[in-house]
Amino acid sequence: MTEHEPQTGTTTAVTAPTGIDPRGPRFGAGVTAVLLAVVLLLAGTPAAVWLLLVVVLSFALGAARGPQGTWQGALFRLLVRPRLAPPNELEDPRPPRFAQLVGLIITGIGLVLGVAGVGAAVPVAAALALVAAVLNAVFDFCLGCELYVALRRLRPAAA
Repeated sequence: MTEHEPQTGTTTAVTAPTGIDPRGPRFGAGVTAVLLAVVLLLAGTPAAVWLLLVVVLSFALGAARGPQGTWQGALFRLLVRPRLAPPNELEDPRPPRFAQLVGLIITGIGLVLGVAGVGAAVPVAAALALVAAVLNAVFDFCLGCELYVALRRLRPAAA
């Protein structure tokens, strides 16, 4: 049984939240990749720290509200989505939301360490997040989503 199939018996069914257009998180990853590339170009400057702060806050929004609740998600809905055909299928929003949390943790640690004076932390965090963002935007491979699925498989089944 998958998490999308209703359970029988006295337990309640586990259902996925309403699906999202999978092209939205990919678009957001592309925008984030551009921002992270600029952070790397500005490495060692206060501007890099400030721009990483913008990325951290964006990931915080995504972790709290899902990728569709970010400013990148709003750009997708307003500027890109109206020009596209409807998606072939919708995506469970939980894995991309978890991926936003992973991005928040990585870039948040880099930001905190960078502000604390560890100069290499900002570009290292930006580079790690950039790899994940490019994989998502260009190759439709979401590392955080795959981690979410792997962790769900490791979780013991409810009794």
